Amino acid sequence: MAEEEKISQNMQSLSVNSASQEPSSSDSNQETGMTLEERFQIIRSIGEECIQEDELLNLLAKKPGIICYDGFEPSGRMHIAQGVMKAINVNKLTSAGCKVKIWVADWFAQLNNKMGGDMKKIRTVGDYLIEIWKSVGMDLEGDKVEFLWSSKEINARADEYWPLVMDIARRNKLPRILSPICRCSQIMGRNEQDELTAAQIFYPCMQCADIFFLKADICQLGMDQRKVNMLAREYCDDIKRKNKPIILSHHMLPGLQQGQEKMSKSDPSSSIYMEDEVAEVNLKIKKAYCPPMVVEGNPCLEYIKYIILPWFGEFTVERDAANGGGKTFKSYEEIATDYEKGELHPADLKPALSKSLNKILQPVRDHFANDATARDLLKKVKSYRVSR
Repeated sequence: MAEEEKISQNMQSLSVNSASQEPSSSDSNQETGMTLEERFQIIRSIGEECIQEDELLNLLAKKPGIICYDGFEPSGRMHIAQGVMKAINVNKLTSAGCKVKIWVADWFAQLNNKMGGDMKKIRTVGDYLIEIWKSVGMDLEGDKVEFLWSSKEINARADEYWPLVMDIARRNKLPRILSPICRCSQIMGRNEQDELTAAQIFYPCMQCADIFFLKADICQLGMDQRKVNMLAREYCDDIKRKNKPIILSHHMLPGLQQGQEKMSKSDPSSSIYMEDEVAEVNLKIKKAYCPPMVVEGNPCLEYIKYIILPWFGEFTVERDAANGGGKTFKSYEEIATDYEKGELHPADLKPALSKSLNKILQPVRDHFANDATARDLLKKVKSYRVSR
């Protein structure tokens, strides 16, 4: 049998059984005790975009043991979007009966020249990031979540991985990988004007291969990773695989300063790091862009929408009676309405936001202060120079 036929057959074997019964919203999952519709709503709530919703519903109805793929490059200190939002999203997925495979992309960080390409430093950063998720409250009980190091897994199954990478590369022209239209190079935090090394051209093909290598049913990554996930769906068309991975792309939190579309690990003013002290969090929020009565493009409001409300289920503002008294908000719409009307002022919102963030981060601070291994990891990571 030709190598191409083998790869295609392997991919086909991962398909959902399309001969199963039609989805029923009343179907109950024994493991979670939730109905199909409840599981769907929890998982769907993670994504700013879902490709495709009908496929997600079909998957939940017909396949037990759904595998979700997430991943990260060990490339520096962890900011709050990567730390808290990932914990929220992973906990939602596991609560709905999914297994989450988190890809510790050490080889990818080296390809992308993170930490100057020093693999020892990259692995230290990876260990540090895992410590943070443990301490912030990611539910790691049992085998719900599995951290997999790319170098170890790929080396163990190289005969499976590299033919897949080569097949994906062979089926795509170079402009498809790097053209301004596709912009797949953005998955590395770069753009088409950057001078890429030959190694970095492998990156999109390898990340596309990861999805199939990990047997992922759902790709749960940020909107900035959307293009390479679409490449995986198009590859399914090429090999005539019926069931494609579902793309669940979560929102990207902006930086704290005006016009910063995305947090940057290399810019401390744009991000709150997971081990920032109380005073640092307070100062960063105090200096954050938060114009009165302006909701659109307001990073403080986005923090409340995507971190505080999902974490606590409410947001409490403390004010004296002369300014309307304290108020507890249960929905983002309620907060946005009050803010736009001027009934909620930045001077009241910011201290409340800082207080909520510090409450979330305190267990992380405690862990890194009291655990010797974690403390040593943080010291090393803080000493590294972040390379773009």
